[in-house]
Amino acid sequence: MLIAGNWKMYKGPAETAEFCVELKRHAADLEGVDIAVCPPYASLAVAVQILAGTEIAVAAQNVHWEPEGAFTGEVSAPMLRELGVYGAIVGHSERRQLFGETDEGVARRIRAALDAGLSVIACVGETEAEREAGETEDVLRRQVSVLEAEDNLVLAYEPVWAIGTGKTATPEIAQEAHEFVKSLLDVPVLYGGSVKPENAGELLALPDVDGALVGGASLDVESFAAICLNATRPM
Repeated sequence: MLIAGNWKMYKGPAETAEFCVELKRHAADLEGVDIAVCPPYASLAVAVQILAGTEIAVAAQNVHWEPEGAFTGEVSAPMLRELGVYGAIVGHSERRQLFGETDEGVARRIRAALDAGLSVIACVGETEAEREAGETEDVLRRQVSVLEAEDNLVLAYEPVWAIGTGKTATPEIAQEAHEFVKSLLDVPVLYGGSVKPENAGELLALPDVDGALVGGASLDVESFAAICLNATRPM
């Protein structure tokens, strides 16, 4: 069971340091759950430094497919490795929607990260319009079709209509989507879409849910720790 916190564009180095010190304290007695935090690029180094010697992993929120080159604003997998970063999120819906990332580009980023020795959380999921049009399975099939099963690859199913909206997929919707994604690619699948301490237990108990990619609730250490605790409890 993996619980990963995607901080998006929040928490500079000072705030990250405070959070990681507290998270170490909360996670000290947790067993049976893998924990990762995904700070912005500017805060990765301090997170790696403070969480060194713990089982808490630090991952980036994106990675470029080239090891170096004239790609202003991008960060490569070898740079992340040198920093001590464990992995990266790739293909988050915000990257796809706001920055025009394509399925093919996402696949290239994933390949480069895996080849460099990073672990990857690859995001897939449908928009509200796509779900209402009955296109959920077509969208998921298209997004997953460019990927290959790897030991260090985890998928995250994130219904785009449930990200940052307060909406959450019902357990039935989440289970159905996870089961379908796993029929396409035999890798663990996290749920990502307004996961909170109040709903985490029910979602994490679903048979095909292997953890959570947590957004807003991961910004508060007490909230994030509560979700991690839920992942340790048999349902």
